[in-house]
Amino acid sequence: MVTNNIQREFFLTGETRAFSFRRNQLLNLRSSLLKHEKEIYRALFADLHKSEEEAFLTEISIVLGEIDYALRHLRSWMRDHRVRPNLSVLPSRSWIHYEPLGTALIIAPWNYPVNLLLCPLVGAIAAGCTIVLKSSPYAPNVDKVLRSVVRDAFDERYVGYYSGGRDVNTELLALCWDFIFYTGSPRVAHVVAEAAAKHLTPCVLELGGKSPCIVDSMADVRLAARRIVWGKLINAGQTCIAPDYMFVHRSLKTAFIAELRHWIREFYGEEISSSPFYPHIIRDEAVERLRKLVPFELKVDSNRCVEPVILEDVRPDDPVMQEEIFGPIFPILEFDDINEVVRFVNDHPKPLAFYYFGSVAKGKRIISQTSSGGACINDTLMHITNVNLPFGGVGNSGMGKYHRYESFLAFSNRRAVVSSVTWFDLKVKFVPFRGLKYLKRFL
Repeated sequence: MVTNNIQREFFLTGETRAFSFRRNQLLNLRSSLLKHEKEIYRALFADLHKSEEEAFLTEISIVLGEIDYALRHLRSWMRDHRVRPNLSVLPSRSWIHYEPLGTALIIAPWNYPVNLLLCPLVGAIAAGCTIVLKSSPYAPNVDKVLRSVVRDAFDERYVGYYSGGRDVNTELLALCWDFIFYTGSPRVAHVVAEAAAKHLTPCVLELGGKSPCIVDSMADVRLAARRIVWGKLINAGQTCIAPDYMFVHRSLKTAFIAELRHWIREFYGEEISSSPFYPHIIRDEAVERLRKLVPFELKVDSNRCVEPVILEDVRPDDPVMQEEIFGPIFPILEFDDINEVVRFVNDHPKPLAFYYFGSVAKGKRIISQTSSGGACINDTLMHITNVNLPFGGVGNSGMGKYHRYESFLAFSNRRAVVSSVTWFDLKVKFVPFRGLKYLKRFL
């Protein structure tokens, strides 16, 4: 039976609020992560066929960076922030006090199972919360190692850990939480938001969607293709901010497709199933879902290695355009008028990412005419690598932001405090409000 009672009770002791406690817990997490680093690499390879190099870049290094940054800035984050008083509260003092929200639930997906579980955890620790973690059952080897990482680092009263499938999620969401951090699909996010609403629990929902990628007439075709192939095939396309579909200017389409094929071979070789750097699809059900998105048979080996597919002359009503792909499929749509592309993007749910290749000036204009969680001009994915930027979705792609200071804020209550003097009262505020007509001149 799942519970958060022991974490709630531990939060009420007040221990988690101290700077020294939070700092020590961050150091414990860092130490445990490094202790189990090699095990994590083996587990990621077993579950997703991720190379150690990719696993370091997209998982371990990001978590370590979050921890190290939090350790350097934690004291200043926790410090009360003085706010200038206005005339109505003079001569009092005002400030913002950052207090932990309480006991938080963090639910992580399988595609980046280390990064997307532990990065929010860093924010929760820094904010002073107690936490319950829920990992994904679809990455069982990683789940086993992460359990060891957490148990080696923390007292169970402080950080709880649950594995399991939908039934465990259902039990956890039935409990009352002070905060929920969920990463996953918009479909499941509706369930999370509905459960949270019953207790008026605040949430961060990190979701996904069909992130468009525009290759305009002035784009460097070779550069665009190289960066799009890289961004699309990291984790074999199983990335929430992967470029989902490409709108390519008609004048560049033939050259662009040729460059896509070139860079796929350049990165992964002629026999992609033999590449040590090409991840595999997580499970058979995901492979079957991808099969339904293309009009011909996918090339898939016994280890769920799905070869990249370029779909030319795609139309908006094709199956591949109806849902987030989450796999190594490149749908190509062509355009002549960029305004038609803008209308198409704006007629669909807001994506998590938006990519534009062309002139910077025009890219800025197109970004200002559309909406997405984040965006890149002449690149893909890179907005998430600058962890000084807030990361999150908008509309159907999510709500709330995190990374570094934004993570601390996500798990904190910004408490407004006014401290009034005892030797003076502004009499105009008391009934019968004498002098108010004079005060109006200054308010």
